[in-house]
Amino acid sequence: MGQPSVPPPTLAPLPPPPQPPAAVMPGSSGGGGCQVRCAGCRMILTVGPGLTEFVCPTCQLPQMLPPELMRPPHRTVPAHGIDPTKIQLPCAHCKAILNVPHGLSRFACPQCGVDLAVDVSKLNHFFPPPSGPLPEEVNEVAIEVEREEDEGGMVGETFTDYHPPKLSIGPPHPDPIVETSSLSAVQPPEPRYDLKIKDELESSKALSCLQIETLVYACQRHFQHLQNGARAGFFIGDGAGVGKGRTIAGLIWENWHQGRRKALWISVGSDLKFDARRDLDDVSAMCIEVHALNKLPYSKLDSKSVGVREGVIFLTYSSLIASSEKGRSRLQQLVQWCGPEYDGLLIFDECHKAKNLVPEAGGQPTRTGEAVLEIQARLPEARVVYCSATGATEPRNMGYMVRLGLWGTGTCFSNFHEFLGALEKGGVGALELVAMDMKARGMYVCRTLSYKGVEFEVVEASLEANMMEMYKKAAEFWAELRVELLSASAFLSNEKPNSSQLWRLYWANHQRFFRHMCMSAKVPAVVRLAKQALMENKCVVIGLQSTGEARTEEAITKYGLELDDFISGPRELLLKFIDENYPLPEKPESLPGEESVKELQRKRHLATPGVSFKGRVRKVAKWRAASDAESEEDFETDSENESTESDDEFQICEICNSEEERKKLLQCSCCGQLVHPACLVPPMADATAGDWSCHLCKEKTDEYLHAKRAYVAELLKRYEGAMERKSKILEIIRSLDLPNNPLDDIIDQLGGPEKVAEITGRRGMLVRASGGKGVTYQARNTKDVTMEMVNMHEKQLFMNGKKLIAIISEAGSAGVSLQADRRAVNQRRRVHLTLELPWSADRAIQQFGRTHRSNQASAPEYRLLFTNLGGERRFASIVAKRLECLGALTQGDRRAGPTLSAYNYDSAYGKRALMVMYRGIIEQDSLPVLPPGCTSEKPDTIQEFIVKGKAALVSVGIIRDTILGNGKDSGKITGRIVDSDMHDVGRFLNRLLGLPPEIQNRLFELFVSILELLIQNARIEGHFDSGIVDIKANIIELRGSPKTVHIDHMSGASTVLFTFTMDRGITWESSSALLDEKQKDGLGTPNDGFYESKREWLGRRHFLLALEGYDNWIL
Repeated sequence: MGQPSVPPPTLAPLPPPPQPPAAVMPGSSGGGGCQVRCAGCRMILTVGPGLTEFVCPTCQLPQMLPPELMRPPHRTVPAHGIDPTKIQLPCAHCKAILNVPHGLSRFACPQCGVDLAVDVSKLNHFFPPPSGPLPEEVNEVAIEVEREEDEGGMVGETFTDYHPPKLSIGPPHPDPIVETSSLSAVQPPEPRYDLKIKDELESSKALSCLQIETLVYACQRHFQHLQNGARAGFFIGDGAGVGKGRTIAGLIWENWHQGRRKALWISVGSDLKFDARRDLDDVSAMCIEVHALNKLPYSKLDSKSVGVREGVIFLTYSSLIASSEKGRSRLQQLVQWCGPEYDGLLIFDECHKAKNLVPEAGGQPTRTGEAVLEIQARLPEARVVYCSATGATEPRNMGYMVRLGLWGTGTCFSNFHEFLGALEKGGVGALELVAMDMKARGMYVCRTLSYKGVEFEVVEASLEANMMEMYKKAAEFWAELRVELLSASAFLSNEKPNSSQLWRLYWANHQRFFRHMCMSAKVPAVVRLAKQALMENKCVVIGLQSTGEARTEEAITKYGLELDDFISGPRELLLKFIDENYPLPEKPESLPGEESVKELQRKRHLATPGVSFKGRVRKVAKWRAASDAESEEDFETDSENESTESDDEFQICEICNSEEERKKLLQCSCCGQLVHPACLVPPMADATAGDWSCHLCKEKTDEYLHAKRAYVAELLKRYEGAMERKSKILEIIRSLDLPNNPLDDIIDQLGGPEKVAEITGRRGMLVRASGGKGVTYQARNTKDVTMEMVNMHEKQLFMNGKKLIAIISEAGSAGVSLQADRRAVNQRRRVHLTLELPWSADRAIQQFGRTHRSNQASAPEYRLLFTNLGGERRFASIVAKRLECLGALTQGDRRAGPTLSAYNYDSAYGKRALMVMYRGIIEQDSLPVLPPGCTSEKPDTIQEFIVKGKAALVSVGIIRDTILGNGKDSGKITGRIVDSDMHDVGRFLNRLLGLPPEIQNRLFELFVSILELLIQNARIEGHFDSGIVDIKANIIELRGSPKTVHIDHMSGASTVLFTFTMDRGITWESSSALLDEKQKDGLGTPNDGFYESKREWLGRRHFLLALEGYDNWIL
């Protein structure tokens, strides 16, 4: 029945690991096998049949065969339960027949839990000798252990095929499913929950075996309570396209049969309500109604007027934080509908929307994150399910997952911040351990679609000549604009808050502008690849993040619905920035007229205290308290009468000091002095008392007005000059040759809306007129299709094959399935082009998951487009950093994401490389590598590069407080780089975008060269963090007995500590070859060589190979 004809080797309890057997030289009696070349001494070796690990007899280097040479023996049709791709071996303890993968030498029995090891010496009898002659060629496939350890293992070992290890209910999944090798090493707890819908699922085959496994473990987990009293939650971390929606529907159906007739399903888009309805129908739950919360009033849901007493309430995260004009909140409405004892499902689908509950330093938590936390606190008995392929792109984003019990009462961490600090301190390895621990405790599953058949290709879209010139002029304009804004801001030095706001907006728009330019530069490549795919009978999906709708709507408001050509996003962005933020001095008030002069004189007089209007010093009244009998009006009237009498008594001419002809006295309208008209020189016969000013006051007023006019004229001149400069800048912007909006441009070049399905969040679009001249703005929807359903309509046109190109954005495509579905008419292979790489890894994974999903006729082709500009790597760097954490945390292996690790520059090594480069450019230290385009034979080229690099960093604001040298330092620029910029890789790569392409690429190449040098040194020193890797050494021995350090009280999962001693020393021959190789490459120094220790250790002296590195010694 498929069993081997010879007795299989027995398994014994795990002894200390033996040293791998030695391979033999060609010509020796090896007894068959295969020939390989040693990775150390390059000798050809013959590896015996059945051996997967061996030691070279010459250089003693431990090595192993690749998976493709580990061929299983020929078998007949296997018996039930026998996996023909594995070896069947009996357990030495419980005698169960186990399926053991080839090459696995140590493992635990899944039945009895005893640690086992394969007796390698008996495997020779198990493998029959190969039939036919040995191959002539030598396979250079021996793996160098040190390299494998540095790089975290081979790519082929990252994933393993996944089958539920402890359940055999349901049909196999329709597509190959894999799990990371790190997670596959961990066994989930024993399943104890008995599904009520088990028989129904087995007969309908609506759910696959791995989806049923998720149901069992989720329901089992929901019977447990955390130590704080809340019900434990479950995390479904399956990759995009595995079938999480149908799994959720299965959970709702199971809970319905358990009598729990209410469920809350929270997701990212209202369109997904139709997918929820479809998934429930697929599991035969047609009787469960799905109510869209956004269609319901804010009153009580179970009232007679609304009538929602059971079923699924489907809502978005936006609805969760919504409230009515009267202050009624949706969250309170949901809590009231559920009731305080609610124990039904609370499903956070696409839960990564709540990730910003614990933001970076200085940030504020989002309302969505706070609402997700609050509803969990107010429904402590709810059965919480977190569901997302990217639920934890980094540890900080797990803050809302309070029901997992990773922190809080009864754990090692009193709060989330302690948990976060421990993970950040532990690095990548700690993240991998968290994922493994969650699986072992039965709170987490994470499987993903196999990438078998999927093609990933990074396509470099080089800038065309006209685009290169356009980019260069744009970079020069931004540099000149910065100088102009600095000059204009000098007049506003007293308004520092406005100035800081100006520069924040400047750099934000600077980044958006050049990101837009990079997108536009890739449009010709996108159009070319799309047309090529259509010619190959494939269809195309183009992914981007921003649609440029805001700029388009602003332009339509200014220019009208009919335009000559498509809107240029970069131009409109610049115009808006300058129009709203150009620093203008305050516009002066107009010069005063005659009435204003009189009012001015009057104000000047009134500003003198203690002087009456009629020119005499008033008598100051003594204060007395008013009696009860006196009224306030009486008191004021008496005071006025007294003052009038006093002034009339002393009205005399200031010139002749005579009281005669008091009625003819003239009073100065400014100082108030009294004079006779006849006493003036010359006499004034026709002067009126109200308009007259004395000579002294008139002189002072004229002088003041003259100075005022000069001052106002200068302010007006400055204001008009600033307005003129602003107008010139706006004219220059309008004259710049800048690209059109990429989205409109691509749709137009690929045939217009009739050929391209647009699945985005924008409401309208610009369409080329039928005559080919001009464009018109029109709504995306038609009379037959509402705006709410337009994306679903466009998706259906694509899936039916009526449109063969689809453009998707994050806002419009969340949760949308665009794969080559076997149920759809359009089963052409998808070619997925990423015009714009998303800002974060979770968004990248979500975008990739639109075209790679279950039940597909063919796997997609991914084309990741980058320009040849160094600065654009900034965006790839962000995503690569998140992907590394994402693979480690949510999949238990940092190698599990798409291969963008080469673009991860924002790391500890990247920050150090940036500091080294900055110090070299500002000549505080020497550069450790030669700058690109420079040679050591020509030192002038290095100095020339430093001068250009310094000028470039000055132009983008990295080098500040610059001074131009004099004398012997004439023409030399000096400046400083603030400490916060010294390590800010993101800021460097952002600012780099604003440089002309030639110097931009040279600076970026220098940065990458220094980064590679630092990483190489860290690997040689053994400081490089590779996370979890296989232990490799010449000798590995188990030290002492395994120690159980922790047992989870809920799941019973245990953490066992194994302590090993390893000998990683190398032979004399290998060390000599290493030294010779370094000297041969020209990297050696006079200090490199062998050193003898001066003191004895363990009774003898030791010899060390010392190689001098860049800034330290490597021993």
